[in-house]
Amino acid sequence: MMGDEIETSAEAAEAAAMPRRHEVHADPEVEPCKDIPESVSQTPVAQKSPAEWAYERLILYIQNFEEQLDNEHEVAMGFAGGETGVLRIEGMGFFDPDMITFYGSDSMGVKTQLIQHVSQLSVMLRALPKEVEREAPSRIGFRLAADLAKNNEK
Repeated sequence: MMGDEIETSAEAAEAAAMPRRHEVHADPEVEPCKDIPESVSQTPVAQKSPAEWAYERLILYIQNFEEQLDNEHEVAMGFAGGETGVLRIEGMGFFDPDMITFYGSDSMGVKTQLIQHVSQLSVMLRALPKEVEREAPSRIGFRLAADLAKNNEK
């Protein structure tokens, strides 16, 4: 077993509690999501509520999705089931221990809020044309990530 290191039980427990991430894409040009930022990985998963943990990971997915958009599109989320449409994501939050909420507007510009239990969480990110009145597209993922980093510094 040359080169193998023996872990202490504390090291093994710490490694098991830290978040992991892996993905593969059919198109080799698509870059996988980046490493997990320190603002998310510094607190072990076991110390986070299901809502906080879901919130943090959604921020990473939204930010990665936005990085792939051109200046003519913004992130939105589609709803499963029926003719419920989409919600342009303008804000996001969580309420411990188990609720996630999305704030935004629908395709008609009507103020919309989705409140969902983490056990029912299923989000489809979509690219919508940016609102015509805006010069630059709104990038909520980057604001959410900055807020997450700021809150974890406290």
